[in-house]
Amino acid sequence: MMNPFSLEGKLIIVTGASSGIGRQCAIDCSKMGAIVVLIARNEERLKETIAMMEHPERHCYHSVDFYLSVDFSSIIKAIVQEKGRICGIINCAGISSVTPLKLITEDLFDKFFKTNVFSAINMTKEICRMGNYSKEGCSVIFISSVMGCVGEKGKTLYSATKGALIAACRSLACELSSKKIRVNTISPGAIVTPINENQNYMSDPKLRQSLAEKHLLGLGEVTDISRTCLFLLSDASRWITGQNIVVDGGYTAQ
Repeated sequence: MMNPFSLEGKLIIVTGASSGIGRQCAIDCSKMGAIVVLIARNEERLKETIAMMEHPERHCYHSVDFYLSVDFSSIIKAIVQEKGRICGIINCAGISSVTPLKLITEDLFDKFFKTNVFSAINMTKEICRMGNYSKEGCSVIFISSVMGCVGEKGKTLYSATKGALIAACRSLACELSSKKIRVNTISPGAIVTPINENQNYMSDPKLRQSLAEKHLLGLGEVTDISRTCLFLLSDASRWITGQNIVVDGGYTAQ
């Protein structure tokens, strides 16, 4: 029986694959039959991710720091030559902080937009060149945030980058539809990840409880986001593009 949710044989790129949501996306894509190319800064953690995946010998990684000068064209060409045409990408690499307005500098703006926005757009641009994406089309996913939709103290800088992805997604969906390339964003609420658990809002029991109470279904797990990505990468979502899918346990419902 046909399984519209299968990723069997599809080549998927996952950025930010060394930890958290990106790592879980890579693992789950492999479980659904995909061949996965992992991209992140930390080579050792990328190796750890591959070791957790189904059929680790099928997958590969590229160690890249998106804040530095990156030759995106060469990366994508190397992937296509080694593994074949690309069927989807999860743009998960990103940075976050709580930064009051008075502490925002031009250098910080540059760092956040290079890492959170420019890298994702540039990766997508190279994938969408003729010969790099699958003849059947491609699914592009940007991991945004509820902070791109609603506000919070100290999140101006982070919100600006995540809101930019949501806005860019809509226009990219219009531009790329003729190539059978779908573009969507996913906006998570608070997700329990190793990085987040070290932040004060989760490491402090009282603050963690307060944060959890803002989400009707409690704090999210990385699989809540990875499974949404699986859906958007699969043929089951073939008629969905230009959308921002909010996965937040009810945070924005109140």
